[in-house]
Amino acid sequence: MAQPEIWSDWAAPLADKALQIREWIKAREIETVWLSGAGTSEFVGSVISAAPSSLRLENRASTDIVACPQDALNAKGRILSLQFGRSGDSSESVGVMALLDAHRPDIDRLHITCNADGALATHPAPGPGECQVLTLPAATHDRGFAMTSSFTTMLISALACLDAITEEQIKTLAVEARKILVDLAAAATARPERAVFLGSGLLKSIARESALKVLELTAGQTVTQWDSTLGYRHGPKAAVNEDTHVYVMLHPDPQTARYDMDVASEIRAQYPNISVTTMGPNGDISWNSTGDALVDSVLYILLAQVRASQWSDELGLNVDDPFHGQNLTRVVSGVTLYPWAK
Repeated sequence: MAQPEIWSDWAAPLADKALQIREWIKAREIETVWLSGAGTSEFVGSVISAAPSSLRLENRASTDIVACPQDALNAKGRILSLQFGRSGDSSESVGVMALLDAHRPDIDRLHITCNADGALATHPAPGPGECQVLTLPAATHDRGFAMTSSFTTMLISALACLDAITEEQIKTLAVEARKILVDLAAAATARPERAVFLGSGLLKSIARESALKVLELTAGQTVTQWDSTLGYRHGPKAAVNEDTHVYVMLHPDPQTARYDMDVASEIRAQYPNISVTTMGPNGDISWNSTGDALVDSVLYILLAQVRASQWSDELGLNVDDPFHGQNLTRVVSGVTLYPWAK
């Protein structure tokens, strides 16, 4: 619920900081940007990687770089490693920095993090590659288990650094988000046994983050799926049963939205006893769109954040620690990092 105010307050300072970072990227003659993170932080990068850009945007999860450095570190050209991290202290964040230190010190780094004291914010680059750090407001450093404000604000901040969102657009998003959150909070729905999230294009990654939020906060008691809207017909739809709620994201582009709506209508016809909810322009849950799916992307995640919190409470769980500190924890640590012999 705090997200609209966070975005609105951050918009002006972010505009100044993002301009400096864009100028630095240009001066460093960057050609390729690696978008890295683990879990929800990875999904920030996967949303952005689908965007049109003069730069080559590559989604490279930090979990993949650490496990398979041979697939990444032999790349050529002027590269920027852009890492996302709420705490900045996850084992894989540290692992990527160690690999770059040892094997690719020429690669420039941009770290977007919510924790001014974390490794991403404080670890210096050995050079000749340079390092820039964008530290988000302290309010984005979620204390609960699941990432919420951190996800959306890191996404908005990265878009600003890549010149893909304006200060005014961020403020517009804040206005729309306030309305959406109030309506969602006031209209709780019963927790389904299964929840499915579908989205086209870059919204497929928002669907993935949506599914993770529900899975995390209900401690796995709500089984979730995510897919592209058209891809769902090709087999994954087999998981739908009589206690499934399907959420279809309607893309801001009218051409794409036709396909989204067709799939929603098809599922309603085939499974008349289940709930199918559309969200986006002219959907069951609607808002005034900017017309740009990349800019609007942070609005689509709000439904899953709210429903996951409500369903966690319905199950009698502690929404800030649904696993009681066991098995899954807020920050992944303790991963054995093995040195790589190139």
